[in-house]
Amino acid sequence: MANDAIKEMLSGVFTPMVTPFKNDEILYEGLIENVRKMNQTKLRGYFVLGTNGEFNSLSVEERLSVLKAVVENASDDKVIMAGTATESTKETIDITREAAKIGASMVSLLMPHFFRKYLQDDELTDYITKVADASPVPVLLYNNPSVAADILISPEVVRRVAEHPNVVGMKDSSKGNYKSYLEAAKGKEFYLLAGSASFFLDLLIDGGIGGVLSLANVFPAECARLYTAFKDGNIGQAKTLNERLVGLNKRVSGFRGVAAVKGAMDLLNYTGGEPRHPLKPLTEEQKKALEANIRELGFI
Repeated sequence: MANDAIKEMLSGVFTPMVTPFKNDEILYEGLIENVRKMNQTKLRGYFVLGTNGEFNSLSVEERLSVLKAVVENASDDKVIMAGTATESTKETIDITREAAKIGASMVSLLMPHFFRKYLQDDELTDYITKVADASPVPVLLYNNPSVAADILISPEVVRRVAEHPNVVGMKDSSKGNYKSYLEAAKGKEFYLLAGSASFFLDLLIDGGIGGVLSLANVFPAECARLYTAFKDGNIGQAKTLNERLVGLNKRVSGFRGVAAVKGAMDLLNYTGGEPRHPLKPLTEEQKKALEANIRELGFI
């Protein structure tokens, strides 16, 4: 795929879609309703089966069913990223191929981490390369040490895999490291996306091209508006909106993670539902505190 086409696909805001549950069963109708509502916004697309999607709590069959529900209901202008990573290179390739058949525009790879001690730069480079070689669609790395046993994709790994024609960029949720990745990928067709609203605008200013923001599950239009303001050169407007969104992010995803994102979605007429056990939903007291936090910032 041409470089300009890849850059255009990744430029903007993506929602890391939650998987709504009730009594540990997937609420497909709620998921579909969320997609259809978000289709009306200026989001660039949807990141399905990531951390907010609780992909590690889903069977392979469930992962593919969730992806199919999103693909079949997304509007034609939305780009669909699918998380396909597992601890095994073989199974990751198998799921990647199935995701491409279903209609994913690209796949995203969280690093394997169960055998953390033995997974150094060479092993991670080999894992990424083998999957990218086999993938029918472009591959985006997902750098999130907080859910990957503290495995941090190094700038050296980025430098190596950025040469691969099918490795197109990275969602960075590591916080504080993105400048080293921009430097490692300099001059290459490899693009960086923020994995948090907390540094989204900073990354755009420094050369990133998009973001996968958990807050976009709750306030997709506002997150997309920040990106549009930046692209239109309205930096003052972008900074003002960014300040509000960063404060909001601390009080939503920074409050109780996925459970709080889902709770906030329920408040804003989306279907958040419950997390899947062993994660617990918010208590009634926590729900009231979350609502008060959002009201205090003027978002409801």
